[in-house]
Amino acid sequence: MKRVTENVTQRAGANGPSGVRTATAPVRHRGAMTGRPGWRARAGVFAATTALLSAGSLLGAVPASAAPAAIRLTSSACPANIVQGQKSGCVTELQNLLNAHGAGLTVDGDFGANTLYAVRQYQASVAIAVDGQVGPQTKAKLYATGGSAPSPINLNSASCPANIVKGDKGGCVTELQRLLRHFGYSIDVDGDFGSATDSAVRDFQASNGLSVDGQVGTNTKRELYDTDESPSTALDLRSASCPSNIVEGQSGGCVATLQALLNGKGQHLDVDGQFGPQTLAAVKSFQSSAGLSVDGEVGPNTKTALYSNISAGGGNGAPAPINLTSSSCPSNIVQGQKSGCVTELQSLLNHHGADLAVDGDFGPLTASAVRDFQAEKGLSVDGEVGPNTKAALYGAVTGPSSPAPGGGYSKILDVAQAEVGTVEGSARANSYGSAVGLSMSTSNYAWCATFVSWVAKQTGASSYRNTYVSGWVKQARAGNYHLSVTNDPQPGDIVAFDWNGGNDYTGGHEHIGIVRTVSGGAGFTTVEGNTSNPNGGSDGVYVKNRSTNSGYDVLFIRVR
Repeated sequence: MKRVTENVTQRAGANGPSGVRTATAPVRHRGAMTGRPGWRARAGVFAATTALLSAGSLLGAVPASAAPAAIRLTSSACPANIVQGQKSGCVTELQNLLNAHGAGLTVDGDFGANTLYAVRQYQASVAIAVDGQVGPQTKAKLYATGGSAPSPINLNSASCPANIVKGDKGGCVTELQRLLRHFGYSIDVDGDFGSATDSAVRDFQASNGLSVDGQVGTNTKRELYDTDESPSTALDLRSASCPSNIVEGQSGGCVATLQALLNGKGQHLDVDGQFGPQTLAAVKSFQSSAGLSVDGEVGPNTKTALYSNISAGGGNGAPAPINLTSSSCPSNIVQGQKSGCVTELQSLLNHHGADLAVDGDFGPLTASAVRDFQAEKGLSVDGEVGPNTKAALYGAVTGPSSPAPGGGYSKILDVAQAEVGTVEGSARANSYGSAVGLSMSTSNYAWCATFVSWVAKQTGASSYRNTYVSGWVKQARAGNYHLSVTNDPQPGDIVAFDWNGGNDYTGGHEHIGIVRTVSGGAGFTTVEGNTSNPNGGSDGVYVKNRSTNSGYDVLFIRVR
């Protein structure tokens, strides 16, 4: 999801007859990758997936009055595999069961993107194959694990106490546990604040520099919500959409899939799309058990091992991807086919904004995604993947060649300025995600920190990569990765903005760019990605006029 551009009119029904209010303060940019509600509504599956948080997890489930009567999933009235697009009492039952495990869905009997996301999250949490399809094993798990957790309630709402403490029960505790699981704590989501939840809260507080008292008050709540949910877990690690080597520090759908696969091999990771220390440890543990070189890097051998014998985790896995233009793939790939060509097709479609399960099976949902893609690209809409569709699928995946890496700190500004005018959603802009292991259209997430990561990678000035502004600030303040905070900004420095103040650069109200010029006073100019075009038009990489006394916090980061 994205945020609105700067200085635009926003709808606000309480602001006069027209319902139009003009923004007078800088509108908040999203500095993180994707997931929590953005500030600009976009059509499509990414907007729908994100709505899980805004409409469900953060506000609590709101049962729809028109939902069909629930039907037990194992009854003959329900299909063997319940999949996205279906609407029935079977889906009503499914949503109720998922909510019992803390999903926070609106119960409407409609298997949409939110329900798909919740299914995948549940499958990952119980270590079965993450395919988004509710087949026999997923049904059995849902009933076997039971669950009677109240629907989650936003911790900051009036319905939750100022301090949530051990012994409390209810939807506020459900939400607390859901958030803790997102940070990697293996606790049950049951709405009961017991010893395990208390231990997780204390560890979380200690890890984030908070007072360790086990009470979930204002500061702990704020830190818990300083996160973004993961992107789609549908990407196949072996496809062209994922890096050949997935390593610590990367983020995105490929990492989310990696985490889900590791859970299917007996690990217990939170599927958050962030390759951090816990994921690194899980990768090394898996490599050791599989007799592989224990280097923590997920290359071809580790990927092959992760997908081998995946049926033990509850599914058959997807065939290894095959380049669509190879002689192994038919001239026209059509509905009904099952092969590695379809695996590759599904991964490429996901790169362009679809949200398919990558299973190598060309079913109705894949056919629909193909038609949507063809319509978007102005191709003949026949649902068949022929030469023109293949060319279009690959055409936007491989961007223009990048500047030769190197040059260090002295080349940061040169490399950044060379990108000015790059429009979001273009092949060039989308290629920036390669720096953080992310293969996604820049039209669908906030990519300002991704752009800074890409510049750092091109120049070799720092080995740090992150899609979160808060991550850059944290490492600079700690003096890591050749980063430090400076009060004497110079061209080529990095600059972070905290639009809502507080000098914490968290909560999704932040932005980041590269310093271009410094006037000697409060004013300076920048090169920023994911920012509005000063001349109107689409967002992209542009030069902006900024100031240190404009009502928002500014922090300059030196790279040496």
